[in-house]
Amino acid sequence: MSPIAILHSLAADRQLRNVDFRRFWASSTLTNFGAHITLLALPICAALLLHATPAQMGTLAAFGSLPFLLFSLPTGVLLDRSRRLPVMLGSDAMVALSLATVPLAWWQGWLSVHWLYAVQFMLGAGFVVGGSAEQIFLTFLVGRDGLIDAQAKLGATESASRLLGPGIAGLLVQALGAPVAILCNVAGFSVSLWNLRQIRTREPQPEPPQAHVLRDVVEGLKFVWGQPVLRLLAWTSASWHLLFYGYTALYVLFATRVLGMSPGLMGTAQMLGGLGVLLSSLLLKPLTRRFGSGGAIATGLCISCLGFMLMPAIPRDLLGSRGFTTAAYAAVVFCLDCGGTLFFLPYLALRQRVTPDALLGRMTSTMRFMTVATAPIGAAGAGALAEWLGVRGGLTVVAAGALLLTMTTLFGTRLHRIRQ
Repeated sequence: MSPIAILHSLAADRQLRNVDFRRFWASSTLTNFGAHITLLALPICAALLLHATPAQMGTLAAFGSLPFLLFSLPTGVLLDRSRRLPVMLGSDAMVALSLATVPLAWWQGWLSVHWLYAVQFMLGAGFVVGGSAEQIFLTFLVGRDGLIDAQAKLGATESASRLLGPGIAGLLVQALGAPVAILCNVAGFSVSLWNLRQIRTREPQPEPPQAHVLRDVVEGLKFVWGQPVLRLLAWTSASWHLLFYGYTALYVLFATRVLGMSPGLMGTAQMLGGLGVLLSSLLLKPLTRRFGSGGAIATGLCISCLGFMLMPAIPRDLLGSRGFTTAAYAAVVFCLDCGGTLFFLPYLALRQRVTPDALLGRMTSTMRFMTVATAPIGAAGAGALAEWLGVRGGLTVVAAGALLLTMTTLFGTRLHRIRQ
């Protein structure tokens, strides 16, 4: 396609003509970049600056997912009873302030693993509340029929942030130190907050609540459990999160201590692996058209399973060269990123499409509660296993679990047959 044809296509895109959607998209891009910087810089603070043990790394990852268990259900009721944009603004401000304490504590000599536990918990709380609000506000902004297209656009910029973010983070950590890298992320959140405040589209104020909060929570649980598609998605996603957070607890230790990679080299390898997100964003629409939403989700599950299985098999010096080891690590991250994105983008769109407007908030929070409640168990369990079996042994257990989940989902459920 010629550049002129591309420009005409962009000009004809109804979503891109919406100024508020462009602002939302820009803020999402900034926070995505920031998330990938934090995802690398915060564990490096623990592993390299504070010399955390595998069990402490598992606890750190568990604290990040614990808010899903504690706050997901009441968050749904909150979001069904209030406008979502102010909630997004408040959550992003809380995340920015929490991150700002890390460089401050480091410069004052206060930073400890327990301090990072608290920061990770606040980041998780901000993501639970703000992330749920963003998903619902996006549905309001583009409409149900525009969700797949909007998710594809967001997936494309997510691929860019996944491609460049870890490399930028690795270079920042290598050159300036992890605390300064986190400070750069705080600046990005500040710009995102200013941008979100410029959005002019206003949601209607929801009707005053007629039921008690607890009754609304129970109604959300009953709806998700009584909807066969949502119940199947919840079971599959909960199992995947158990494994993914186990991997998250150990991957920094594996790359730095087992494979001997520096922060800069690790960031570069993850940046190359981020091409998987770009590929998945390009494949999402044709896969969904050809195999349906369930087929795309199952494809992502298989690809991510391959990544989980290959990670612990990477030797320290592949063919006698650290360069080959780095390339193998990048290839595995490519599989994990490609598979994870193909799994979750159609998953998010499918669950929105089967839910009435009045239950979107409770559905989103209930699904998050049911799916990510397993994450603290996965993270803490992987850390404990790594203390006993070593980091490579812990990742091997995660790989075995991924294979079991994939086989069970493909041959024991109808997920891959769901069209819409």
